[in-house]
Amino acid sequence: MTGVFTPERWAFEITHLLNAVFGPERFPIDIAMVAKEYTLQKFPDDPIISVAGDHLPNFDGALFRAPAGRKGWGIIYNKGISSKGRINFTLAHEFGHFLLHRLAHPNGFRCGEQDVVRWDSAYGQIEHQANLFAANFLMPLDDFRRQIEAKAKVDLDMISHCADRYRVSLIAATLRWLSYTEKRAVLVVSRDGYILWARSSTAALKTGAFFRTSAGPIEIPSASLPVKQDLFVDGRASVDHGSGIWFREPAREMTVFAEQYDFAISLLLLDDTAPFASFDEEAEPDTYEKMLPEERRREW
Repeated sequence: MTGVFTPERWAFEITHLLNAVFGPERFPIDIAMVAKEYTLQKFPDDPIISVAGDHLPNFDGALFRAPAGRKGWGIIYNKGISSKGRINFTLAHEFGHFLLHRLAHPNGFRCGEQDVVRWDSAYGQIEHQANLFAANFLMPLDDFRRQIEAKAKVDLDMISHCADRYRVSLIAATLRWLSYTEKRAVLVVSRDGYILWARSSTAALKTGAFFRTSAGPIEIPSASLPVKQDLFVDGRASVDHGSGIWFREPAREMTVFAEQYDFAISLLLLDDTAPFASFDEEAEPDTYEKMLPEERRREW
């Protein structure tokens, strides 16, 4: 890591500078411009000198050192990606690698879809740090809170507004909201009838509402929206489930089918007060999982 700066500290420093120069209504961020100008001022002997798209069939983005005889670094993204939000997050992710990891990894990085889409610490510490920087850089928490208050009951339109404001994917905006909301909510990303990965808000996690896929695939409920795509209008749908579908309590499911990723994004909203006992917030999800009978681990 460069110096002692954390991902959040790097993002805060750049956010403070951008606020001073451009003011609060400065979104979405011109990542290429900021990356090149900021690093030229901060690291004049080792800046980012190029940000460009190319054909990258096996990965979404890369950070690489300039060819021999030239100083600096380049960021490259897969121009075959159709989602501008996905491209933006990829650029910010690689910018994060430059700030945080380039000294320890002088050969740079090649990052695939999961490296950029997921920003949970269980996936990989280095990729988690790059995504944590990207989230804080692209979606500063103070501004995001002004769009959606911590106690607000959200819908897809509210989160889509934030995705448009910051020019990020719906997943990135949802994960950012989950990081501070006081509501009990769970994000589930699924494909072909199985959960790829999931993320819970702190309030949901404390009450045992989570899914852990580290031990193997978890099948989604047969009554869930990804299984019933005939109910979708313009790629999205919502439904109120009773107890025993996703969890042992009612849940509102809002699902978007993301063609650019070929998977379904489901946001599950639960009542503010959990019907079952809460857990110690310091415990790890794997600990919760071990406490449950095998047949209950999926549907808790």
